[in-house]
Amino acid sequence: MSKQAHCIAGLLATLTIATFFISTIIVELFGSHETVAALKALIVMPGLFILLPTIAATGGSGFYLSKSRQGRLVDTKKKRMPFIAANGLLVLIPCAIFLNRWATAGTFDTTFYWVQGVELLAGAINLTLMALNIRDGLKMSGRLRAR
Repeated sequence: MSKQAHCIAGLLATLTIATFFISTIIVELFGSHETVAALKALIVMPGLFILLPTIAATGGSGFYLSKSRQGRLVDTKKKRMPFIAANGLLVLIPCAIFLNRWATAGTFDTTFYWVQGVELLAGAINLTLMALNIRDGLKMSGRLRAR
């Protein structure tokens, strides 16, 4: 059961971050300031309350599953996880809260767009690292052939 929980939690976490990322790009390119503010509010509430438990469940179940496994892929996944967690906790969450507050106040200045750029870069990095972990997990499970 924990393998299924890990798979579902990891997929939900990745899809949530991808949804935040794609929505942000689309709304920034084609939406009004009001639409940007609405999206930023949705990302914080309920978005973070969806993302944080799925990230925690993914990490916890992955840690539990890795106790009985060894090998290069397990070690590689374990090395990526601190970067994913730190990026989320130290960059993505503070950026989301900052951007929500400033968008709600209607402050769309240079600082807002710099922080938006940092958030998009950090989101892209996390999506890449999470996708690599998914790929390696699929290899470990035999669902994806190793080269």
